Amino acid sequence: MARTLGEREPAPTLPQKMLDLNWGLVLLLVCTASVGFAMLYSAAGGSLEPWASRQMMRFAIGLCVTFAIAMVDIRFWRRYAYLAYAVALVLLIAVEVMGVVGMGARRWVDLGLFQLQPSEVMKIALMLALARYFHGLSMEDIGRIRWLAVPAALMFAPAVLVLRQPDLGTALMLIASGVIILFVAGVRWWMFAIAGGLAAAVIPIGYQFLHDYQRDRILTFLNPESDPLGAGYHIMQSKIALGSGGIFGKGFIQGTQSHLNFLPEMNTDFIFTMLAEEFGMVGGLALFALYFLIFAYGYAISLRSRNHFGRLLGMGITGIFFLYVFINAAMVMGLVPVVGVPLPLISYGGTSMMTLLVGFGLLMSVWIHRDVEIPRKSQDDL
Repeated sequence: MARTLGEREPAPTLPQKMLDLNWGLVLLLVCTASVGFAMLYSAAGGSLEPWASRQMMRFAIGLCVTFAIAMVDIRFWRRYAYLAYAVALVLLIAVEVMGVVGMGARRWVDLGLFQLQPSEVMKIALMLALARYFHGLSMEDIGRIRWLAVPAALMFAPAVLVLRQPDLGTALMLIASGVIILFVAGVRWWMFAIAGGLAAAVIPIGYQFLHDYQRDRILTFLNPESDPLGAGYHIMQSKIALGSGGIFGKGFIQGTQSHLNFLPEMNTDFIFTMLAEEFGMVGGLALFALYFLIFAYGYAISLRSRNHFGRLLGMGITGIFFLYVFINAAMVMGLVPVVGVPLPLISYGGTSMMTLLVGFGLLMSVWIHRDVEIPRKSQDDL
């Protein structure tokens, strides 16, 4: 029976959702994560302990969470987007009050069973909130500056809190991911130009408020050879390892820079360097090929969505994934300053992996409910 004008497309049933789950994307995620398991096995000198086994368990649990989130109606995520943002913001404030200090920074909240990094949760919550906000605006409204005050506040409020932890890299990622949503939503080019000009003008002022180690990272980025045994040690050893891998690498568990303990943080931030040393340029390009296919799936899913909220959310999630890959790869190659951004699905870490898998769950929800139409103005937006 044909639907009357204005009648909503019914959401698919649970069996239909299971059949319609994007198994191609699931396979890519499993393949990419498996590369991470292998590299963590190598980082431990040929042992599943202490990193690979835990990472496998986290991924298995995270994948179940991905499937569960994918089954939920996309209209549910739109309805409670602001609530998710509010919870993430409260968690960031909790870091200020009762946060756990680790490695000189206060970034975690102890929830008893585990420690949570709220800044990672905020990355997804911000995409939900911005997608809902712009879903309810017309193109005429988006073209007016006064309508950008709310998304600016949504972006900068958590960024300021994250800067206080301090975590400059994550704060910049929050701003960059928000800019992606603004661009996809249709914000005018001249607005970006004005914002970019203002940002460039305040950089000298902002530099004065950076912590000493953050200034050292910037200065080391400009001239890493100035302190090869101090602030420049990480990037110098990373470049040596990248170059020593050559075309085909030294072989699995045969990397000298990593296994002779010259390469720092080889199981987290610099794991791509270890992969490139052991498998060479070919191995690095193979990993980038997997990432490229995931990007392609993400953008294709976003463009197939018939509702604007799904398109914006899908683009935002895919944009976050791209930022993870780009910043980490550029960091270990010396193209950007060293920041604490993990390589997605490869680096060891619980909160970052769960955040990404939650994001991919939302992306698959966009895919499953791609034919569900959501009015640009509804009672939930009032």
